[in-house]
Amino acid sequence: MASLAELLAQKAALDQLIIDTQRAERERAVAQVRELMAQFGLTMADIGGTPRPAPLRAARPSAPSKVAPKYRHPDTGETWSGRGLQPKWLKAALADGRSLSDFAL
Repeated sequence: MASLAELLAQKAALDQLIIDTQRAERERAVAQVRELMAQFGLTMADIGGTPRPAPLRAARPSAPSKVAPKYRHPDTGETWSGRGLQPKWLKAALADGRSLSDFAL
């Protein structure tokens, strides 16, 4: 009986063989269609199709942009942009009765 690792290796090899075979058969089919189109002078419009546009590439997610700080802790110099969750130092100061405007830049 084959081990799990051997079976997984065989499965991976078969998966790759399937992908390669599908790609090769598709390439042969496309070549055959192109040959027939050239032989009979056909265009995409003649066969009722339109050329497929090139696939769109997914936009790369850009790095989050830095936002200028709006609030600064006077003692430690820690800052907060006003976006996202309030930092612990600000929450504690607000709980002690200070106002947000005390920390504004």
